[in-house]
Amino acid sequence: MSLSDAEQLNEAVKPPSKLFKNLTAKIAAIPMILTALVIFIGCTIWTIYHSFTKSRLLPSPDKWIGLDNYERLWSENRWIVSIENLAIYGICSLILSLVIGFCLAALLDRKIRFENTIRTIILYPFALSFVVTGLVWQWILNPELGLQNVVRNLGFENFTFDPINNADIVIFGILIAGIWQGSGFVMVLLLAGMRGIDEDIWKASRVEGIPTWKTYIFIVIPMMRPVFVTALVIISAGIIKVYDLVVAQTSGGPGIASEVPAKYVIDKMFQSQNLGLGFAASTMMLLSVLVVLIPWAYLEFGGKKNG
Repeated sequence: MSLSDAEQLNEAVKPPSKLFKNLTAKIAAIPMILTALVIFIGCTIWTIYHSFTKSRLLPSPDKWIGLDNYERLWSENRWIVSIENLAIYGICSLILSLVIGFCLAALLDRKIRFENTIRTIILYPFALSFVVTGLVWQWILNPELGLQNVVRNLGFENFTFDPINNADIVIFGILIAGIWQGSGFVMVLLLAGMRGIDEDIWKASRVEGIPTWKTYIFIVIPMMRPVFVTALVIISAGIIKVYDLVVAQTSGGPGIASEVPAKYVIDKMFQSQNLGLGFAASTMMLLSVLVVLIPWAYLEFGGKKNG
């Protein structure tokens, strides 16, 4: 074979360039990419732009007012209360969901009897909508029908537990409902991560005489960092956009004691017909989402690249 024939053969069997590698997968991803660019990014830019306008019932791009909507937003007590409620609900929900979910996952990871049944029962609340969850816990926390009435009928007549009608603790009543629904999903995520741990690690820890609880804390948890990060992002996204649970359970009451940012945005845009102020509030919610996503992206991608 001549040199030119060998060169032609090499050109024929030369692997495709990076541009055409996995071409089918790239073509299949085009609709999702277009959706992200046109709808998500486009609508986000549109919303941010109109947050600087005096839009009322309809968008008014020509009525530019600068930062007036943001100044009014942060001077309004209702928005401040909603931010405080979101902070309380978010911090408590994040910590308790991870702790309860991890404890349940560790329990099921010991391969207890009736594991499938117990896992299904714990995960079942996650299959319910937040509206149903809110209504159920509204009945449970109702002082005349729910938990307080049951305990008093047992003989504890001075027992009081009425978070729904107490403005100081109403957010914790919503927190109970949220944790009840979300802990099962966190449990499943963490249990899947635990089942991915090599069995040799458990054998080695038993040979070394390491207690089970120390194995979970000092060995299993560090190995499950990606799973914890994923659970953290999912929980945080749900916390920021919490709306239907509050509406179904308390409607933001008593007064504005259980107001949250998502409800504030909806009310301003559709009840008060103040699109500009609603857009400003939704833009602030977007910033809170970025606060969560940027550290996650760095941990997932930047950390690996630096490593």
